[in-house]
Amino acid sequence: MLPMRKQALALALVDCNNFYVSCERIFRPDLARVPIVILSNNDGCVVARSSEVKALGIKMGQPWFECKALAEAHGILALSSNYALYADMSNRVMTILQGFSPHCEVYSIDESFVDLTGMPKLREVSYAIRARLGMWTGMPVCVGVGPTKTLAKLANHVAKKHPRSKGVFNYNALTDLQKANLLKHLPVGEVWGVGRRLTERLARHGVTTAFDLREAHTPTLRAAFGVVMEKTQRELQEIACIQLEEVQADKQQIISSRSFGTMVNDLSVLKEALSTFAANACAKLRAQHSHASVVQVFLSTNRFRTELPQYAPCLAVPLPYPTNDSLAVNRWAAFLCERMFKPEYQYKKAGIMLSEISPVTQQQGDLLQGADTNKHKLMDALDTLNARYGRGSVNVSTQGERSGWQMKQERKSPNYTTSWADVPLV
Repeated sequence: MLPMRKQALALALVDCNNFYVSCERIFRPDLARVPIVILSNNDGCVVARSSEVKALGIKMGQPWFECKALAEAHGILALSSNYALYADMSNRVMTILQGFSPHCEVYSIDESFVDLTGMPKLREVSYAIRARLGMWTGMPVCVGVGPTKTLAKLANHVAKKHPRSKGVFNYNALTDLQKANLLKHLPVGEVWGVGRRLTERLARHGVTTAFDLREAHTPTLRAAFGVVMEKTQRELQEIACIQLEEVQADKQQIISSRSFGTMVNDLSVLKEALSTFAANACAKLRAQHSHASVVQVFLSTNRFRTELPQYAPCLAVPLPYPTNDSLAVNRWAAFLCERMFKPEYQYKKAGIMLSEISPVTQQQGDLLQGADTNKHKLMDALDTLNARYGRGSVNVSTQGERSGWQMKQERKSPNYTTSWADVPLV
């Protein structure tokens, strides 16, 4: 009896089109054809662009002040990042995708891998995904299906770029000749994980297309570029080397930082900001049932203001015992801030990093002091209230009103889905 042939994987990459811009347009249909850019913290740089803006030549990460003349000439609308809205819309999209397969991996805020292996009529299923997301959330998406993650990424690229695909492309449905022809027309820079520098290095080895990379001599490729590039080649050869990760690994470092809307030279304002960062970082720690053994604090002046004196100190302290208690971490953050602060400088950014992270079940006990269960109850109550009434509903008193350091969001849209006051009226 012949052994059964292993069924080929069918991994779908579902990618939201112009995600930040689409989130804004869902609640503002009048912006459907308006050129839009989304700005970073403090309205500094372009972090998302509509298709109309891309056609005008505005680049990702370009400072907004450089674009103002072009924006006035073409009627470009600039909006501040509305992260609460984007996160909520992302959660809705990912929840809907779980209705199509129990095996999903959230790859980023606007992308998810969905395992459709064994499902008949993959093209119809892919169109059903697009239709349901469009009907239930208004979010436009493209779906690319392939036997590996890398090929699913390439298939999604084809679905986006070629109108004839109508937003769906199934690499698995191609013949061997069609697959080769497709890869020959795709620049190697479109392959997942191949950036600009790698593209230049590969070109010097005669590798300019995805097909060239697939057919390259493997030992030579590994010797020149390492095992990661070999895995990418194997993926192009339909050998899955990057597995679907349905459970995200716990973070080994947690950083919470922000640039300020205005320059800060007041110690109390800096400590207030760090108190907020400590609370946010500790909330993430508790969410993954971990605690940290090292607290690091950093301050920074504005490195773009070269006419001002520059100062970027950083201090870390090992904790007596691991903790995820916001009050304990806040005390250490304030202590480090006082050690580093110099009143003659104007600070533009501050942040906190928690490291040496381990599960809460792994802790060396203190022989001279028993465990304080009241602190755990206090943090549990804090997290429960914030989960029920919204993030920031209950704060540590030292977090203050944030008036002295809050980032600028002068162009921010309403929180349509996360604030009762901003819910649209029909």
